[in-house]
Amino acid sequence: MIFFKQKDQYSLIFINNGFVLNRQILILGCLIFIMAVPAGWAEEVKIRIQGSTTVNPVVTEAAEHFHQTRGWTVLVDTQGGSSGGISAVGEGLADIGMSSKPLSEQDRQRYATVNFQPVSIGIDGVAIIVSEPVYLSGVTQISRAQMQALYEKRITNWQDLGGDRRRVVFYNKEPGRGTWEVFANWAYDGAKNAPLVNHPEVGSNEETRNKVGHHPGAISQLSYAWTESSSKIRALDIMTDEGEVIPATLENIQSGVYPLARQLYVITADNPRPEVREFIEYLLSQDGQRLVSKHGYLPIH
Repeated sequence: MIFFKQKDQYSLIFINNGFVLNRQILILGCLIFIMAVPAGWAEEVKIRIQGSTTVNPVVTEAAEHFHQTRGWTVLVDTQGGSSGGISAVGEGLADIGMSSKPLSEQDRQRYATVNFQPVSIGIDGVAIIVSEPVYLSGVTQISRAQMQALYEKRITNWQDLGGDRRRVVFYNKEPGRGTWEVFANWAYDGAKNAPLVNHPEVGSNEETRNKVGHHPGAISQLSYAWTESSSKIRALDIMTDEGEVIPATLENIQSGVYPLARQLYVITADNPRPEVREFIEYLLSQDGQRLVSKHGYLPIH
């Protein structure tokens, strides 16, 4: 049996002698269970994973691989985003944390007795996305100064940036999300320098993409890999402080010229169990790196 998330629902799929029954079940939260059946209902959990919704698609598919080939039970939870994953490892609640931001000095100080072991499994970029109506009205690029003005509500109408007369709705990533930290590092030279703002908040990449796509005046921050699967949103080109315009493309992310590029990590404490090491080694293998590419990210080798 496999539980997997579809938006705010889960599909429960029973597989028995080739017969498949798919029934939608409403479940609160965002916990993904991968279990063996039927004897495996009481099987001991092998690996607990928590963290970033950006890293999640790759890790979830890897977990399905181990379920199918080894009969392992894997729990994958995206609650709390990257910070939630780091905290879960630090507190001993997860074997692996998924993070789309690097460990900070604050993380290490908070869990001073934990020897975190971050492993990069891929490369991604953070796109500044707008709804299609905003993009088609003429807003196709943005500078840091313009981004700060939007974020701080000094610009509240797209007309001020050359678009139609349309109110700006800024969906801001909720605290703890690695995507927001990459954005703040670019826009304000560090998350600590970003001012406190009052915007509607979004959590997962899917929620962000859907809300921006369904509001004609919306803008937000989103993993680049999630921008290409929707015709309702567009990624803005980034104008550097020197006036160079850099499109959000895989080529620019890979070359390092795109200013909102980032590493994707899985993080453990020191001396993880053999099963955990094997799981991470799989992510770094050719098969694992193919999963990274499959989900729109850049492999590390």
